[in-house]
This record gives sequence, structure tokens and C-alpha cells, in this order.
Amino acid sequence: MKKENAVKIFEHKQVRTHWDEDLEKWYFAIVDVIAILSDSSNPQVYWRVLKKRLLAEGNETVTNCNGLKMQAADGKMRLIDVADTEQLFRLIQSIPSPKAEPFKVWLAQVASERLDEMQDPEITIDRALEQYMQLGYSENWINQRLKSIEIRKELTDEWKKRGLKEGIQFATLTDIITKAWSGNTTKENKILKGLKKENLRDNMTNTELILSMLAEASTKDISQTENPETFE
Repeated sequence: MKKENAVKIFEHKQVRTHWDEDLEKWYFAIVDVIAILSDSSNPQVYWRVLKKRLLAEGNETVTNCNGLKMQAADGKMRLIDVADTEQLFRLIQSIPSPKAEPFKVWLAQVASERLDEMQDPEITIDRALEQYMQLGYSENWINQRLKSIEIRKELTDEWKKRGLKEGIQFATLTDIITKAWSGNTTKENKILKGLKKENLRDNMTNTELILSMLAEASTKDISQTENPETFE
């Protein structure tokens, strides 16, 4: 199961999410949703009380909620209750809130956007372009960044064809490539730039983006020529 974790924004408040590629559905952190809808100072306690009441009522939605590890405020991965879109729609009925209806609209939009992106990857690029412009990046930098996304995708597709696994194997090879063009591993570059959770490539200069693209494009070409059979 491929895991894709992301943070979605509703009215300037964060909702932790997880995309299940196999099931093709989003899972949302329930406490984050409760924090938005209830304005509770302690959404964890609110959820525990609500969950206990719904379980006592025999509510199947609560029974079927999953637990997934997501990043907590302290930066650690912790197991929290999540619900898919359908389950959340049902849970929202149990939370009296004037934000319920606009949140339902937002929820449906999030699900729709992801499915649209799966059908047409160009939508993802367009959305990224809009976000970078809103963050104040220059047009030249944005063009380089979008090109780097395309080249990275071509490389990871090549790795997948060779049977490599996302996670440690991808990260190991990326570190080798990064060290080849920059002299440092990915982590070392993030430390040099004073980054923590931020995306390294979003904090590269034009020159750094060009060098990383050249390195990854070359790696893809070498792989296609040499036809490696194993990770080693």
C-alpha cells in the first residue's frame, strides 16, 4: 500500500490527510476535523467523549474508523483515528456546527480534485504553478521547478520499472545522486539551508535545480542503457 500524507487547508486550519492509492480514497484525521467544526479547546477529549457515545449507540461508522500514523505537533509519528470521506460525512451529523455545510462542500472538493488529478496529471502541474505564484516565486524559478518535477517523475517511473520500492531504496539512490552534484546528501543540504520539514527543492536556487535535473535525467538515461536488474 502506497502512503501519501499531506496537509489540507480549510479556512486557514490544517487537516492531516492520507491518500490510499490501492483503495483510491482519502483518510482524514478526525481530531483535526473536530477542532474545526467544534472550536473545542481540546478536540482529543471531545472526540473521546463523542466516540464513546456513538459506540454506546452502536454506531457502525465509529466501529469502522481506522487508525493511521500521522505526524503530530511534536514532529513524531503517532497513531490517530482517521475516517474516509463517507465516514466523515456521517460523523459530521453528530457534531452541531454552523461550519458543517461548508466543510461538506470542501470535503467533496478535496476528493474530487484528487480523482481529477489521477485522470489528468496536467491538473497537478497547473495547481502547483498557481501555488508557487501565490508564494511569490519568480516565473523563471517556477518554470525550472515544474521541469524538475517532470524529470523526477520520469526517473521514479524508471526505478519502478526496475522493481525498486519507494521509501528507503528511493531515498538511498536520491542521496547518491544529490551527493554527486552537490557534494552533500539530501539531509546535509537541508541542514545547510536551515530547513526542517520544508521541501528541499522548493528552497533550491535556479542553478541547484538545473544541476539536480541534469543529474536525475542522466541517471534515468544510464538506467535505460544499462538495464540494472537489482537495487544493488
